[in-house]
Amino acid sequence: MSDVLAYPVLAARAARLSLRTVDALFTALLLPVMIMLLFVYLFGGAIQTGDTPYVVYALPGVLVLCTAYGASMTAPAVTSDMTAGIIDRFRSMDVGGRALLAGHITAGAVRNLASVVLVVGAALLIGFRGDGGALGWLAALGVLIAFIVALSALSAAVGLLARSVEAAGGFTFAVLFLPYPSSAFVPVETMPGWLRGFAEHQPCTPVIEAVRALLTGAPAGSAPWIALTWCGGIFTASLALGSWLFHRRTR
Repeated sequence: MSDVLAYPVLAARAARLSLRTVDALFTALLLPVMIMLLFVYLFGGAIQTGDTPYVVYALPGVLVLCTAYGASMTAPAVTSDMTAGIIDRFRSMDVGGRALLAGHITAGAVRNLASVVLVVGAALLIGFRGDGGALGWLAALGVLIAFIVALSALSAAVGLLARSVEAAGGFTFAVLFLPYPSSAFVPVETMPGWLRGFAEHQPCTPVIEAVRALLTGAPAGSAPWIALTWCGGIFTASLALGSWLFHRRTR
């Protein structure tokens, strides 16, 4: 079976596996909504964002946070496949590593998009209003999809590197923490100098700035192109690393 024919089958299989882990799926879908409500209603009154309502400022950061968490769930799923013996069955059918990884990445992207819809719906209910127009919203969605695919590919590579599902689950903490030292919830200018340098030059910040500008109709500048460059680099490197790790572990 070629990888092209195996890909949709493996993507459907990965999606079914996500539906079976109800607790993890429930957390991935609702945790970002809870985080947004927490920041808007608990911290929003104390955080100064100029004339921008805090829900408008915070939504792009919450979207990146939810995509990061959802993408990180790919790592335990890949590790589970590698340690459960299912790979031997796939190899007997001549299924390559790229099809397996692509299936998990696609399932993670679909799961993430469902979470994005829930978060945006909750934000609209509590007062978010964007002036970016249809093209701005579509462009923001495109940037988010690129980020989702890139992080899912990175998570898949981590899943191949980890030797246990528990170890792969540790990747969740690292990815979930990354959006906080960025412009997600507070302006970067308010951070200490040593932290500001990291916040300005890590991948989450240009993604957040691009999505925020596109949703609100503000000038985006070079943020979308920087964000897409980060996403393309992460995806390419992760896919190459994942393919190499798969062949190394299954030879």
